[in-house]
Amino acid sequence: MRNINYLLLSIVFVACTAAPDANEIVNKAIIASGGELFETTEIQFEFRDREYGHKKVEGNFEYVRIFEDSSRAIRDVLTNSGFTREIDGKVTAVPDTMAAKYSNSVNSVIYFALLPYGLNDAAVNKSYVELTTLDNKEYHKIKVTFNQEGGGEDHQDIFIYWIDTNENKVDYLAYSYETDGGGIRFRKAFNERIVNGIRFVDYVNYKPKSDLVLTDIDKAYKEGALEELSKIELEEIKVNKL
Repeated sequence: MRNINYLLLSIVFVACTAAPDANEIVNKAIIASGGELFETTEIQFEFRDREYGHKKVEGNFEYVRIFEDSSRAIRDVLTNSGFTREIDGKVTAVPDTMAAKYSNSVNSVIYFALLPYGLNDAAVNKSYVELTTLDNKEYHKIKVTFNQEGGGEDHQDIFIYWIDTNENKVDYLAYSYETDGGGIRFRKAFNERIVNGIRFVDYVNYKPKSDLVLTDIDKAYKEGALEELSKIELEEIKVNKL
């Protein structure tokens, strides 16, 4: 009998100490930031003198970037079918290596602008790290990795998200990357605004002053061991129903 009771107590203890479900936490964060509105609206914004557009309906997406280069009007379009570039209104052939580079650039800007939308894509893997505190607020710390298949050119990148336990909002994020020599970045959200039901934020972008492990970067932030690099700011945001 004592052995049975011990077993029952052990099962209860494990159940009570099980980590929260990372998928459920991310789902709540997506809902808090706009939810299904991401797939029933067309989103436009400007970032560093370039115009971007996002539209996704029933799994079919279209990402657009428009800018001028040497007095030429350039329009990059990334869809499920691939990448195309128009110069002064005419489709122009682009080498595969450059098409991959341009696609990654367009996708990256839109990915960060619409976070946490996208964290439920099929190639995304989420795991719970810990419950922690930043700037006197409590956060779920979530780690995100990507499968090679469907994870894009930068599938080796690793992300960490800090999601507010009360409001379910992503207020901080960090990531490690391998392109251009690699590195680690930490971003702190500011200037929150809601545009037709969708949450947008800007970020202060930091890098560590010395080598560290990605999962320890919030500790470095608390200790003042990060260096500000830039600000990531979106302008002229428009959200229109499809």
